[in-house]
Amino acid sequence: MYRAAVIGLGWMGLLYDLAARVGDRFEIDDIDRPTPPLDIHRKFHHYDHPGDEGNPTSYAEALWDRPEVETVIAADRDPKRLKAYGERYGIEALYEDAEAMLRKERPDIVAVCTNTKYRAHFTCLAVECGAKGIVTEKPMVHTLGEVDRMVGTCASAGVPLCCGAITTTHPSFARAKALIAEGAIGELVSIEAPGAGAQHQNWSYFLDAPPAWVVGTGDQPRRESGSDEFAGQGMLVAADGTVVHFRKGAPGVRLCGERGEMVFDYGKGWRLWQQVEGPAGSAVAELDWPQPQFNVPYGAVYCVDDVMRCLAGEMEEPKNSGRRVGVALEVEVALKVSAARGGERVELPLQDRSLGLNYDWFR
Repeated sequence: MYRAAVIGLGWMGLLYDLAARVGDRFEIDDIDRPTPPLDIHRKFHHYDHPGDEGNPTSYAEALWDRPEVETVIAADRDPKRLKAYGERYGIEALYEDAEAMLRKERPDIVAVCTNTKYRAHFTCLAVECGAKGIVTEKPMVHTLGEVDRMVGTCASAGVPLCCGAITTTHPSFARAKALIAEGAIGELVSIEAPGAGAQHQNWSYFLDAPPAWVVGTGDQPRRESGSDEFAGQGMLVAADGTVVHFRKGAPGVRLCGERGEMVFDYGKGWRLWQQVEGPAGSAVAELDWPQPQFNVPYGAVYCVDDVMRCLAGEMEEPKNSGRRVGVALEVEVALKVSAARGGERVELPLQDRSLGLNYDWFR
């Protein structure tokens, strides 16, 4: 049995499952954050197999529902949220100081749902305090140096790290990768995505070699919202020759092979086309997508499930692992560098590890 902890009882830590979303922004260090009216008795339809409907969204609920988890303690600076958490789950081990909680309680599984500014610190501290598995919310971090620290610390300790409840964590993505390995579309020749999207990077799950170089164009200055995430288009070439196109208007991810293609679109799920032989010769036909098909909600349930599967020896790393998110962040930063240099080819890895991104929401 595992003991778990949630650091940060914001939207993904707790509130999404208990309240209607509030759109108010707040500053990184603002303690008096907006907390909407909460339904602490809300119920969910829980299922044994992730992928079925009715799943909760928050890490608190996802951890609480796991049969291997015996308790889920929590830390947050907001007493109102701690009180709501304690009333919902009957937990008395509640802390306003997350570092004190980690050092005293030494939980096995830790969900780091703080603002982006603190994720690297608490991830590495959790490993220092004996954590066996970690999930974080997105964005993972701000800088490449923080990526190196988080991913390196977890890798050295053998701790699986999943960074963000995005569509990639859904079981249908594992099915897509298995289909590619089985030759369903022939050899993979290119990948397409609407952007590098280090907050939501479906494409990096299907990249099996490290990025070699990128070119980018059409970036924009930092927006009034605070974001300087890459806003242009570009191309990545991996060490094995795989090409990734970042094109505005593209679906969530398109995987093109020598004999067909697979396309994921959030509103439509997965679709599959294969080259088939018929009476009139070779033709491309759409085939039924084998189960599981993508469905919502796809939240923290799948992040937690991937980490648990890693601990059970069933997976080498989570589908949305810190390593893969780190690859996407470096590619996005490199695309910005290329665009700033007039579309110049930029080699990877980047040498300046202080480079990074600012985000619209300080989640």
